[in-house]
Amino acid sequence: MTREQLDRLLEQALLLDDHGALARQLDVLAQSYETGEVSRAAILVLAAEEWRQSGQPAAALDRFQQAADDGGEAPVDPRAGIADTLFELERPDEAVDMIATIRRAGWTPATALTIAETLAAYGDLNGAHEWATDGVDACPPGLLREALLRTRYRIRIDLGLPEDDLDALLDVSR
Repeated sequence: MTREQLDRLLEQALLLDDHGALARQLDVLAQSYETGEVSRAAILVLAAEEWRQSGQPAAALDRFQQAADDGGEAPVDPRAGIADTLFELERPDEAVDMIATIRRAGWTPATALTIAETLAAYGDLNGAHEWATDGVDACPPGLLREALLRTRYRIRIDLGLPEDDLDALLDVSR
């Protein structure tokens, strides 16, 4: 499957505003998928996100785990989705353990952004700030870095911290 084909499938399904139907389509695709431009793990992550949008976090957790087990390339480490879903399922200790595992194993700036947003959403602003800062430090200039800078700035405001040199980069990037 090409990215273009996957994008068309997503667009068609989203126009219908039926996340459950799209999740089921992605599940079927992932189960029979062998090779293409997009990895099976990336398709499973998309399915997981759609299961979450349809109000089925347990199914989402299963698909995120399948994506992690698959080991294929995905834009964001599927374990970040596992952590977020564990928080949603009110299993914060497991979520925190998963985030610690990601920290030890290595991560990308996109994963840092996801974890920062998750931690901010569930009230760990200090942890969110640390992930966002580390993500900015590891990220080359571009849209992802701008997203990290914006997230970090929002978290700093929520923490009541004064602006710093990294916040000034956000002003320059506009």
